Amino acid sequence: MHAAMSAEAARHGRIWGARAAAWAEEEAAEAPKYEEPLARAGIAPGWVVLDVGCGAGAFLALAARRGARVAGLDASEALLAIARRRVPDADLRLGDMQRLPFGDDAFDAVTGFNSFSLVPDMAAAVREAGRVARPGAPVVIQVWGRPERVGLTQMFAALRALRGAPPPGPPLATPGALEAVAEAAGLPPGEAFDVAVTLAYPDEPALLRRMLSPGPVAELVDAVGEEAVTEAILRSLAPCRSPDGGYRVATEWRTLIARAGAGVRPAPGTGSG
Repeated sequence: MHAAMSAEAARHGRIWGARAAAWAEEEAAEAPKYEEPLARAGIAPGWVVLDVGCGAGAFLALAARRGARVAGLDASEALLAIARRRVPDADLRLGDMQRLPFGDDAFDAVTGFNSFSLVPDMAAAVREAGRVARPGAPVVIQVWGRPERVGLTQMFAALRALRGAPPPGPPLATPGALEAVAEAAGLPPGEAFDVAVTLAYPDEPALLRRMLSPGPVAELVDAVGEEAVTEAILRSLAPCRSPDGGYRVATEWRTLIARAGAGVRPAPGTGSG
């Protein structure tokens, strides 16, 4: 079953699928950012879990290894093809995160790792996540952390300059920002915390392969050329280069665990994705 796709979702599917294999590699390297949210949300064996914007399935693979029954939605068929190989038993669907092809109260937990913030109306996407979660279920919202704690911040700025984009607004990692999004979506916010991970790249080719793979970067390559984008990446990340020629980039993500709906929490494992 496929959800109706907006033009914006179709665009995201196209650009994130442009370098799907390289993005799957980066996504797997970022997998430690899933560990603490999974534990704090209490995801346990038998739970039915949906990952919105599941990409190539790195989080789904982790949750499945912990005994969860997993489902995922993404706008990129190329990424879903990789996810199907990683997690053969997952219920994976192509679609739009603002129009999830699942029934109400279907999941014991819903997660979104750097995905809800990709749509123009983030609160609408979080509201939809809350709709498909059972009352009281955790809805995990993860975004980039404080700019001064994200080792890719200078690269983001360099790529914005190439694009001619205006400076970003207040970061979603600002205290209270994610809570405000959850409240606008009708989900009571719970605990918020930071997750720090150091990303390692063995050499310059590995760095460029993975840094050129996110959808907006792949789209920028089409607009201004790979040489200009490559130069901006290498210049901005030069401080992260190690004496051995590799790169180590310390970064951080901000995570909020909200709760779907209200009322008494049913026993876990009762969802029907």
